[in-house]
Amino acid sequence: MSSILIASTPVIGHVTPLLAVARHLVIGGHRVRFLTGARFRSSVRETGAEFLALPADADYDDRDLAAAFPGRVGRTGPDGIRYDMSTIFLAPAASQLRAVDDALIAASTDVVLFEGLFLGMLGLLSRPEYARPKTVNLGIFPLGLDSLDTAPFGLGVMPKPGVAGRIRNAALGFVAKRVIFGGVQRTAEHFVLESTGERLEEFFLNSAALADAVVQFTVPGFEYPRRELAASVHFVGPVSRTVASDHPLPGWWHELDGSRPVVHVTQGTIANTDFDELVGPTIAGLADSDALVVVSTGGRDVASLPHPLPANVRAAELLPYDRLLPLTDVLVTNGGYGGVHYALEHGVPLVIAGMTEDKIEVSARVQWSGAGVNLRTNRPTAAQVREAVARVLREPGYREASERLGAEIAASDGLAGLDRAIEEVLGMGVAVTEAAVAEAAVAEAAVAEAAVSEAQRPAAALPPPPRLLFSRSCGELPLGAACGGEVA
Repeated sequence: MSSILIASTPVIGHVTPLLAVARHLVIGGHRVRFLTGARFRSSVRETGAEFLALPADADYDDRDLAAAFPGRVGRTGPDGIRYDMSTIFLAPAASQLRAVDDALIAASTDVVLFEGLFLGMLGLLSRPEYARPKTVNLGIFPLGLDSLDTAPFGLGVMPKPGVAGRIRNAALGFVAKRVIFGGVQRTAEHFVLESTGERLEEFFLNSAALADAVVQFTVPGFEYPRRELAASVHFVGPVSRTVASDHPLPGWWHELDGSRPVVHVTQGTIANTDFDELVGPTIAGLADSDALVVVSTGGRDVASLPHPLPANVRAAELLPYDRLLPLTDVLVTNGGYGGVHYALEHGVPLVIAGMTEDKIEVSARVQWSGAGVNLRTNRPTAAQVREAVARVLREPGYREASERLGAEIAASDGLAGLDRAIEEVLGMGVAVTEAAVAEAAVAEAAVAEAAVSEAQRPAAALPPPPRLLFSRSCGELPLGAACGGEVA
């Protein structure tokens, strides 16, 4: 079995799907270590994985980002996006990389699994392959790989066919990389050069392109086609599937008898502090309809909903999706990647309202795939929700598209596909030993010092990187040695 390191930013929406990955790998007999924020210690340990804490300067509590990052308050649009990328995700990168290196020194590691906003991995990915373990990017939000066929990730812009679309994408790419994120890119390049002595060869948000494999937790029908998509990208279906639940049913459950349409609305378990964003407008917009509106508060007290509730509204803190979604005609959601896939798994069409984080890209894919209506806002009006729900109920194409995606999901491999991707990358080569990491780190430090020094040293004065092959089967091999067909 393999030794695996998982690395995640301390954001619950990033950690949660990776907990399912960790649990699966532990059950498969692998040694799994999970590097993330301190507040997830018990959750990680419950999976059977070993918990590794991020350094304090790379850790924060995402439940109150305004408190953790006061400078974020009031920033919107491109300025807000730049701040998030620079301060929340890139600023901790050097500490993240040191924590990864410490983990590699502490124990031999076959492969590092990471999510795309753990930007400390830019340093590891920029090293020569002989100086790092194999890497797998875990696609827990929509695929953001650069392509002539797609607009830059984060804009929520759907593909446009033909030459005109490629010209548009190139122009948007220039604006995103040189104008919106130009300063952030320069900071990322400096971080990589200073910490490794290497140059960053990719846009900082395109780190997946540097990984040995990308495991994308969706199906091809829910992702934009890219003509240059590498064979190392694996579509495996959602990381989690709905499973049988023994959660108690509310007393009104018998009313879900098919006598009238069922509209389920939720803001999930994370972005549910302000029900005026989506739940409130949905309740108000459908108050006079013949639909039965089923609200899940995502764990919050039902009393926090706007009262009195209309006669056609039923609410609960949590509901068993394995039993609810087969009875649901429309899901109204703010666009979490996992929740949307639960709906698609059951062929439920969507009305989606999400424009923050990755939700803008999830919403665009719902629209592009035909599986629902994209309201293109975080705070729709009651009238917008009412009209969108009526449209989805009236036009069968939305359900048909969702059912097609549901059939793809049913046929997908899920976490077994991750297993195969890991086996594939490990078949390519290397485990990194403690001694090798230490030696590479010494060489890197010297190279980095020279690279950023104002003094111009001759190239010959730079210490060469270690010329070693790290074989899973043979260990560390000196230059020229051979083992099982591998020659250093």
